[in-house]
Amino acid sequence: MAVEHRFVETNGVRLHCAVDGDGPLVILLHGFPECWYSWRHQIAALASRFRVVAPDLRGYNESDKPKGVDAYALPELVADVQGLIEAFGERQAVIVGHDWGGGIAWTFAMEHPEATRRLVVLNCPHPAVFVEHLRRNGRQMARSWYMFFFQVPWLPEGILRLGHAWAVGSAIRRSAVRQDAITTQDLDRLRDAASRPAAMRSAVNYYRAAFRSPDASAVWPDWLTRFLYGDRPPAAARRTLEDWPKITAPTLLIWGEADVALGKELTLGMEPLFRGPLDIKYVPLCGHWVQQEQPELVNGYLLDFLGDLAPAHAGTPLFPA
Repeated sequence: MAVEHRFVETNGVRLHCAVDGDGPLVILLHGFPECWYSWRHQIAALASRFRVVAPDLRGYNESDKPKGVDAYALPELVADVQGLIEAFGERQAVIVGHDWGGGIAWTFAMEHPEATRRLVVLNCPHPAVFVEHLRRNGRQMARSWYMFFFQVPWLPEGILRLGHAWAVGSAIRRSAVRQDAITTQDLDRLRDAASRPAAMRSAVNYYRAAFRSPDASAVWPDWLTRFLYGDRPPAAARRTLEDWPKITAPTLLIWGEADVALGKELTLGMEPLFRGPLDIKYVPLCGHWVQQEQPELVNGYLLDFLGDLAPAHAGTPLFPA
C-alpha cells in the first residue's frame, strides 16, 4: 500500500500527514530539525498491521507555521495530537515520538492517559528527569548549549537556513554514528523541509516557548534559584519526581547509546514516574537519530512491543470540542 499524503485540520492548524496501512492507530511524532520523512523506515514496517500517521509537526515542512512563540507551547502541541486522533476516527492511539516528538509524547501520555494505548519514546528523556539533570548535571547542561543559544532572537534560525539549510544536514550527518545509514538523498529531503519559508523560525520557537513556560524555572541551577528567590522558590523549582503525573500506559524507551546531545544517564531513575510497565532498549554504536541509523533493530522492537494490540473501537470523542 502506497503512502498517502493528506492535510488534516486540528487545533486551528493544518498539518501535513503521511498515512499508510490499516489497523490500530499509531501516530509517529518527529523531532528537531526533521519532518515526517525521518520515519520512512518505520512507516513501511508498521503499515502491514497498523494505521500509521506521521505528521509534519506544526511549523515544519508542509504543515502550517503560525506566527509567535506562544503558538509552539506544549499545550498547543499536545492539542494537535488530540485532534489527529479524532480526525482519524479513533478515541485512542499508540503515541511514538523521537526527540521533540518524544517530549510531546511524554506530555500527552501524562495528560491524556485514557487516550494513550501505548507509548514509545526514542532518545528523548522524560521531562522530569531532564529537568533534574539540567539543574545538577553540568555535563548535560553543556551538551544542551544549543537550547540556550536558541533563545537569541533571529540569529539561530538565520544560521540554520543558510545555504539551503546546510547546517541541518551537517549536524545530522556529523552526530550520527552510522553515517552511511542516512544517505545524501535522505539529507537532501530533510534540508528541503528545513528550507521552507519560516520553517527554521518555527522549529527554534519550540525551544523559546519551552523557556517561557511557567515551569521554566525548574531547569535553573539550585544556586540561581536560591539567589533569585531565597527560601521561597516558585512551585516549578520545588517539584520532585513524585510530584509529576504518573504514566499508566505500557511504555517502551529506545535509546541510541552514543547520543552526543543526551547522555545515557538520562534513562536512569525513572521508575517513580510510572504506574504501568516500562521497558528500555539500549542500542549500542548508535547516535541520536536512532530510527534512521538502526531501522531494522528499531522496527523489531516496535513490532514486538505492539504485536498483541487489537483494533480499537471508535466511539464518543474523548476530547471536548
